[in-house]
Amino acid sequence: MKRYWQIMWHVLVWVGIISFFFYFASTNSKLTLEHLLVIFVVFGGINIGVFYINYLWLIPAYLDKNRYLRYILMMITTAIIIGIGKYGVGLIFKSYVLVHDGKALSFWEYFSSTLFTSLLFVFLSIVLKFSVDWFTNERVQRDLETQRLSAELSFLKSQVNPHFLFNSLNSIYSLAYQKSETTPEAILKLSEIMRYMLYESNDNKVDLEKEIHYLQNYIDLQKIRFGHKAFIDFKVNGSIDNQRIAPLLLISFIENAFKHGVANDPNSPIKMLINVDNGHLSFYIENKKHNNNRDASGGIGLNNVKRRLNLLYPKKYNLTIRDEADTYICELSLVL
Repeated sequence: MKRYWQIMWHVLVWVGIISFFFYFASTNSKLTLEHLLVIFVVFGGINIGVFYINYLWLIPAYLDKNRYLRYILMMITTAIIIGIGKYGVGLIFKSYVLVHDGKALSFWEYFSSTLFTSLLFVFLSIVLKFSVDWFTNERVQRDLETQRLSAELSFLKSQVNPHFLFNSLNSIYSLAYQKSETTPEAILKLSEIMRYMLYESNDNKVDLEKEIHYLQNYIDLQKIRFGHKAFIDFKVNGSIDNQRIAPLLLISFIENAFKHGVANDPNSPIKMLINVDNGHLSFYIENKKHNNNRDASGGIGLNNVKRRLNLLYPKKYNLTIRDEADTYICELSLVL
């Protein structure tokens, strides 16, 4: 089907070009209808043949394979043969093409003029071939880049799940070690979170409402871990209906706050604010730093989310991180 449409486009373009020049040539009172038909149909067809000989045979066989000298020799040979052939056809229509201003043209006079015309069509075929190749290569490069970015995003997203699971299991282990009665509730909450991560966050975009519910479940899990000693101020402003966001994008900031921050200080609660206004999301998170709580192995969370933001929201976000002496603040502005 694709080949069919390519042929159709070529036919339509040539018909359009010939019709355009035929129309303007017909305004010349010196040219009869028979004269025009010979020029545009017979010799126009020969010139189009020259175009496709170069386009479909000479260029692929020699020029594309860097056989430049052989290509030039074959092109010159073809042009000479075509020129002789045109003269032979011209003898059949002698009164139409071998006469100029009432004077008969010699072979060399006619051959030199037809050679120029043939080379013009050769040049046009080269321009078309290189233009098609350029656009094809650009499309292939875009497809390859899209596939590469998609694979990278899948890899980055795959890192989120084990990273989150590792941290959550550590929290539940702590509860179980303390023989806390909230351990079963924490396991159930983790089950709900993992269900969302495994089954509902596989699309490129998810409902913002579901994503925020997932964040709330994670915060609830942390509250179970800390018991009554957790002080968290989490607010959502604006309408979150009919809004979509890349899944698992904000969780790394919240994980970071619990992992490296102080959650049990009533005077410095972990503050989280999500504001949605006219397709624009603002996310603010602030936590007091726990200077003794450092991840010796180095976290992948924030580096991961920064890379995902660059891939998913290029030039559509602004991320500001302020690592102060006692406080850690992240502000994300995002065009949904």
